[in-house]
Amino acid sequence: MFDPKLLDSQQSTAMSAIAGIGMDLIYISRIQKAFERHGERFLKRILGAGEREKFERRYARDRQRGVTFLATRFAAKEAFSKAVGLGIRSPMRWSAMQTLNAPSGKPMVVLSGELKQWYEARFGEAHVSLTDESDVAMAFVIVERKV
Repeated sequence: MFDPKLLDSQQSTAMSAIAGIGMDLIYISRIQKAFERHGERFLKRILGAGEREKFERRYARDRQRGVTFLATRFAAKEAFSKAVGLGIRSPMRWSAMQTLNAPSGKPMVVLSGELKQWYEARFGEAHVSLTDESDVAMAFVIVERKV
């Protein structure tokens, strides 16, 4: 039997666990143009070391796949900054927020430096989902409250 009180209780518990949600949708061509225009400087500014390594491998095999990877990571950084309410200002630095993959393939948020310290003092887990389709890349980030 359906009990609306139970549903409200479950929703309340789930909602109280979420501290922030961020989403970004970007045209891959926009990232491709920025990369073509700024090259190495763009990569250094945007990617962390782990992302850079993965980008280099993908780009060497298939340039379009490399640019798509770059676009999904850019979208993840934008979505993360929205979820935590910082935008792109200190301590948020593009390269301090990486989206790397667990051995299972699941994308994971990996933070470093000042951003990591700032984040860990305020929030719990961060969850990221990435997707791309022909000309767009998208990222969705959910940040949990600190327990």
